[in-house]
Amino acid sequence: MMASQTQLSQIHRSQNPIDPIYLALAAWIVPGLGHLLQRRWIRAAGFLIAAGGLALVGYALRGEVFTLRSADPFGKLGFIADAGSGSFYFLARFLEPAGADISRAAGEYGTRFIAAAGIVNLLGVVDAYGIAAGRRS
Repeated sequence: MMASQTQLSQIHRSQNPIDPIYLALAAWIVPGLGHLLQRRWIRAAGFLIAAGGLALVGYALRGEVFTLRSADPFGKLGFIADAGSGSFYFLARFLEPAGADISRAAGEYGTRFIAAAGIVNLLGVVDAYGIAAGRRS
């Protein structure tokens, strides 16, 4: 007899006592932490290296980090992508106090790297939540 999705979810939750929402929040704040708390070591390392590496390379290239107060719609989308990197978004002000240098091509590439780091981390958040909720393995 096959177990239903609800039964599988309840079995998985009994193995993982942490609420999926808290795991998703942890995964957003520190890339890979949601997987680390679920003992998914390789996925945790993969998301930390991917999101952290993209963010740090973007900061090294002096890419622009968008703020919430952006006037145009693309700036707001940029903020959502950048803020997706969690703690790396908040570290941006400390890592590059001089601000962005988008007058060069490297600065433009850096902006894209920072946004990609946020998107990769958001994918990690969704994955950590899905595993914790019993929808993924």
